Amino acid sequence: MKRTFRFLQLIMSCSLFFYARLTYAQQTSDSAYRKPLKTVLADIEHKFGVQIRYNEKLVANRYVPYADWRYRPTLEATLDNILSPLDLKVKKDKGMYKLSEYEYYRWSVSDGWAELDRIAAQYHNVQEWEQRKAVLKPCLMEALQLSPLPTAPASRPIITPERKYDGYTVSNIAIEILPGVYINGSLYKPSRIKGKIPVILNPDGHWQQQRYRPDCQYRCAALARMGAIAFSYDLFAWGESQLQFEEADHRKSLAMTIQALGSIRILDYLLSLKYADTTRVGITGGSGAGSHTVLMSAVDDRITVSAPVVAISSYFYGGCPCESGMPIHACGNRTDNVEIAAMSAPHPQLLVSDGGDWTDKTPEHDYPYLQKIYGYYGKAADVSNVHLPKEGHDFGINKRNAVYDFMAKYLALNRAAADESKITIEKTPAMYVFGEKGEQLPATAIHGFAQLEEVWKAATNKTK
Repeated sequence: MKRTFRFLQLIMSCSLFFYARLTYAQQTSDSAYRKPLKTVLADIEHKFGVQIRYNEKLVANRYVPYADWRYRPTLEATLDNILSPLDLKVKKDKGMYKLSEYEYYRWSVSDGWAELDRIAAQYHNVQEWEQRKAVLKPCLMEALQLSPLPTAPASRPIITPERKYDGYTVSNIAIEILPGVYINGSLYKPSRIKGKIPVILNPDGHWQQQRYRPDCQYRCAALARMGAIAFSYDLFAWGESQLQFEEADHRKSLAMTIQALGSIRILDYLLSLKYADTTRVGITGGSGAGSHTVLMSAVDDRITVSAPVVAISSYFYGGCPCESGMPIHACGNRTDNVEIAAMSAPHPQLLVSDGGDWTDKTPEHDYPYLQKIYGYYGKAADVSNVHLPKEGHDFGINKRNAVYDFMAKYLALNRAAADESKITIEKTPAMYVFGEKGEQLPATAIHGFAQLEEVWKAATNKTK
């Protein structure tokens, strides 16, 4: 028995020896010194005494060429050398490292600030800044493929009956923005309208429950109680738009274009209402809708005040293709979201930032830049920043209060009427235009991204 055991040990030792020799033999320049990424990560953990967490899908069938040659004396340099060519990166998280895909839209703070400084060095007064804007604006529209705009469908909006509440009403509206393509939302209005009143667009961000969320309902109802028309609407392939498209379609580059076109069409409709004041037009949105708020304020001169919430940063370009999927940031030998926000000047603008996301350092660098641009017009006081360092990425009550204060000041609204205790939070089905299962969706409505691409090609070809 002992002989058998020793014999098995000998066989195993020999097998390991020959496997090691074989592995060593494979590690030559003929095979580019290639090693599996998982093996390399395990070795790094051993060498540097760290832990690296990752999803198995991230490392499966991935190899590191010239693996041993990429090691450096420090952990950070070694990880960068090994992961960068694979479009991967690590982030330190609670004492260990987390592996993730490379994020083109997320820069280091120092790199983001340096890039904004490079951009800002191109102008020093209002004349030079206006020349810069004259380059950026048409380029943004061309990058969005919205120059010229496709012809608007001749159909009328589909509007549900009004629901009456304390100081405001709500109706649901669907607007056809391209043949068979609808953008849906809920229109909040004051119970009594006298004369011309302001219009405020409220695109919805990437939070769960879309525009049906309580915080979204509170905001739009409060703005209506204050005396404005507030339109809350879905982004592309988000919310009720998913009756026509898959959620995955929201993360395609064309989403950015369709959303911009949607806001333009919405504004066309709202400003056609007899009681809409075309000189008092606002927009506010949080997160991805904050990026959208900045973009629309830059390209649509009809917007006179804007309030992007927990969104804008010189070191974050928008984590969804609906924010950065089209090449708008290549305009003018590269731009960023803070410079695009500056294009709103001298129109009043509020940035709401917090300590729990990429807006954590807004007061330190990005806001002073915006004050400088507004200062070119003698309007430095008309750009403001409410920073909430102990809060996170949401559109909570303190963010909403900041928006209420801002809109009341610049759109001449009744701030005292923004009493959220008097607002009714509706159940989600009440806010649908086309029914709970889309049973009222028009027969001409298209379905799926492939059909959208066909419609888009036909609509844009007609304008060329």
